[in-house]
Amino acid sequence: MTDSSSEDIERRQSFRLDMEKELVDITWTDEQGTEHIKKIACLDFARGGLKLDCDESLPINTPVTVVFKSANASNQKLYGKVLRCIKQESGWFEIALILDKNA
Repeated sequence: MTDSSSEDIERRQSFRLDMEKELVDITWTDEQGTEHIKKIACLDFARGGLKLDCDESLPINTPVTVVFKSANASNQKLYGKVLRCIKQESGWFEIALILDKNA
C-alpha cells in the first residue's frame, strides 16, 4: 500500500460533520487584489477540510478564510485553500477547502 492510498483511507475514515448548510463567512482575494467577503453554506466539515456551496467559482489554490459565527461574541476562524471547485447542475459550485495546519 502506498502512502497516498493509506492517507486516502485514513481521510475517508476520519470524523465528518454534516453542517446542514450552516452559513459561514468566507474571505478571499482575487487575482486583481480585490478582497471578497461572502456568506455561504457549509455542507461538510472534516478533520482536514470543508465542503462549501457557493454561487461563484474560486480558482484552485486560492487562500480562503472561513469564519464560523457562534451564539456568543467569539468567532472561530479557519484558514485554508481551494482544493476543488466543481460546477453543479444547479449552476452553483461545490468548493472543497483543505485546511492550513500552520495557521
